Amino acid sequence: MKKCDVAVIGSGIVGLATAWQLAQKAPDLKICVLEKEAEVAAHQSSHNSGVIHSGIYYKPGSLKAINCREGWRRLIAFCDTYEVPYELCGKIIVATDEAERPYLHTIYERGQANGLEGIRLISGEEAREFEPHVAAVEAIHVPQAGITSFGRVAKKYAELLQKRGGEVWTGHAVMGFSPSGKRQVVQTTAGDVEARLVINCAGLHADRVAAMAGARPEVQVVPFRGEYYELKPEKEHLVRNLIYPVPNPKFPFLGVHFTRMIEGGIEAGPNAVLAFAREGYHLTDVHPGDLFEALSFPGFWKMLGRFWRESLDELHRSASKRAFVKALQKLVPEVQPDDFVKGRSGVRAQCIDRHGKLVDDFLFVEQPGYVHVLNAPSPAATSSLAIGDKVAGIALEELRNR
Repeated sequence: MKKCDVAVIGSGIVGLATAWQLAQKAPDLKICVLEKEAEVAAHQSSHNSGVIHSGIYYKPGSLKAINCREGWRRLIAFCDTYEVPYELCGKIIVATDEAERPYLHTIYERGQANGLEGIRLISGEEAREFEPHVAAVEAIHVPQAGITSFGRVAKKYAELLQKRGGEVWTGHAVMGFSPSGKRQVVQTTAGDVEARLVINCAGLHADRVAAMAGARPEVQVVPFRGEYYELKPEKEHLVRNLIYPVPNPKFPFLGVHFTRMIEGGIEAGPNAVLAFAREGYHLTDVHPGDLFEALSFPGFWKMLGRFWRESLDELHRSASKRAFVKALQKLVPEVQPDDFVKGRSGVRAQCIDRHGKLVDDFLFVEQPGYVHVLNAPSPAATSSLAIGDKVAGIALEELRNR
């Protein structure tokens, strides 16, 4: 049987950041990361927009606000130190009609409360100085926003962890747990692993792993697929950097937007359509077990009752390129359906509770012998080093008390 002090389940960006932070705080611990796929960062960490978030959107004092601002600072320093490509290109958040102005101002006030420096409310004319083809009555310029490849960031965490003696074991899908005195035995498809402490960073499967451990999470992960289009090279001049809409204040997603990618090119998206599989990257991907589990959860139906209109709109944009582009034309009226080619997609893990409420903040749950990271959607990638530091601190306290 393989043995370690701490087993981290999931080699996404949060799991790897947590393992690396823990290795720095307690270099004598033997740390292993268990990953079901053949490589690290195979899902959410490598299937996102690559945007370095500033922290402007989040409720002041929330875990998202605190960890995003601290994570932003640490991420920039990390990329500088380890030569991971990034660029703080800035973005504009655009109100396209008068009705959106109050929500735009609320976002601006949050940004100020969260300590962002240099953000400005700008007129439509000033917005067009940043993005000449944008439609805006007013906007916020956010200089702290940027772009990187979070897949590359995650792989650098893994590399640094291994240099400190940590191990990453791929092909280890978790099937269950059993106690062994004060230690936990993690049963995997590649054999059992015994650990003093288990940290659950399983992302799209975090609620299932928590349930296997005997926790009773009052939440369930619902997968939302985000689909992208890419502007054809001859149309890339229509977008310089990042253009975001004013998000729906009732729906915890930022709306389809334009993003310049660190590798080159311009992406448009993502939408946020309910997926029929936890790893459902295409509209036709259906996993009967995942679907049954979702339909059996009472909070799922309550959520649909609350957001049925938004869910139908997102599904329509998923099925219709014309509908998708129509949403983008609010930001840049010149774009046409023929200007885009189909891009990639990703799946975001979003927890909902039994009352159908979308969990709006990061969620960490402690249990003897376990620490569970149950809800870590965007801006978790930007926040990864701050989240990792926090979870590592919880883990060390748990180890001291055992």
